[in-house]
Order: sequence, then C-alpha cells, then structure tokens
Amino acid sequence: MSTAGVAIGEAARRSGVKVPTIRYYEQVGLLPEPPRTDGNRRLYQKGDVRRLAFIRHARELGFDVDSIRALLELQDNPAQSCATADSIARARLVEVEQRITSLLALKTELERMVTGCEHGRVDECRVIEILADHGKCLHERH
Repeated sequence: MSTAGVAIGEAARRSGVKVPTIRYYEQVGLLPEPPRTDGNRRLYQKGDVRRLAFIRHARELGFDVDSIRALLELQDNPAQSCATADSIARARLVEVEQRITSLLALKTELERMVTGCEHGRVDECRVIEILADHGKCLHERH
C-alpha cells in the first residue's frame, strides 16, 4: 500500500468489509474519516485497513458497536491494563452461553414436537397443536 493510501473499494477488498459498512463505521466513530483527494475520494492507510479487519472480526464474534468502540480505544492505548478487554470478552461469553442454553431448549422443544407427531392428520398433529397453544410449549418455561 502506498503512503498516499487506497480508495474505499480497495480498502473494502483488503479488509473484507463492504463499502457501505465502512461508511457506517466512519459515521458511528469506529473508524476516523480518512483524508480526501482533491477529487473528494477517501484515502485509507494501512492502519485503517487493519482497523477495519479488527472491527470485522469483532463483529463476526458478535461484539456490539459499543464494545468494539471500547476495544478499539484500548488498542489505541496499548500501555493500559487489559482488564477492560477481558471484562468485555467475558460479558460476550456470558451472552453466548445464554444463547446456547436457549437454543438447546429450543432444540429439545422442536424434537419433542417432531417426535410427538405420528404423521396422521393435521387435526392430530403435535406440531400444529403446540404452535397453536403456547401453553403446551416447554421452550419458554425455565
């Protein structure tokens, strides 16, 4: 990458982040707005592309924008303790564990529905019966 930088399309290709998403990250302050050419084209530097890749990876792991902002602030000031980063990651882990628990309960309920279906008529169908009467669904009962 030259010191002059690359256009947004090339930054998107190198980072794996789509052009509209790059613009969004600039709007919400995750990525500083880059300098522009006389023709008003954005020019992204190597550090911008690395930052975009960091954001993309964090989003793939399910971190929200505020968490990513905090992680980027930590990355920008590397002499700090990583306790905040650990705390953010632990909170995300708790969210993932809760989601897994919920999905496993959902899986169990769907298996119960399918197993209970005897492939008879619709008026005897366990799937339809449970969907029609949420009180018969065990998924939301914990």
